[in-house]
Amino acid sequence: MAYGQSDEYSFVLKKDSTLYGRREAKLVSVLTSLFTSAYVLAWSRRMGEGTPLRQAPCFDGRAVAYPSDAILRDYLAWRQVDAHINNQYNTVFWALVAQGGETPAAAQTLIRGTDAAWKNETLHTRFSINYNDLPAMFRKGSVVTRVRQSVVVKVKEVRGRLARAPPSVGEVLGTQLISAVCIANHCP
Repeated sequence: MAYGQSDEYSFVLKKDSTLYGRREAKLVSVLTSLFTSAYVLAWSRRMGEGTPLRQAPCFDGRAVAYPSDAILRDYLAWRQVDAHINNQYNTVFWALVAQGGETPAAAQTLIRGTDAAWKNETLHTRFSINYNDLPAMFRKGSVVTRVRQSVVVKVKEVRGRLARAPPSVGEVLGTQLISAVCIANHCP
């Protein structure tokens, strides 16, 4: 399972995973490299052919072994709350700048020290934006999980070896909250 918001992504491996012998440096290196490659390859498909990637992305990585499912769930829930706080701030900030005519400094001053209710009210009254109507992936982040599929696996010989179709596919659950139910259903 993976959870992403803004420029931060977390990957959860099964407790019994033996991937790369559970070597921390190898896991961080490979996952960061693979994620960066996937990001570059998916750029034009997600952003449109007319939006060039201006510079090569660079992501850092680290590994953390959480001692229990409860602590992992708390970490992911915290990440989702952080996504909401950051997105709500940025939504109000850019509405004030792009539509409200405020300078970035003035917008920042207006927002400083405000609560969620003020931000929601400002979005609604000044810009006719209902924050809760914005796409869930922006408000909550995205949960990506591998979903097992019931498919007929075709086996064919490729260069003298047997090759099988993958048994699962990635699915983005942008509308699902990080919750006990989500963790129970989708965490490895």
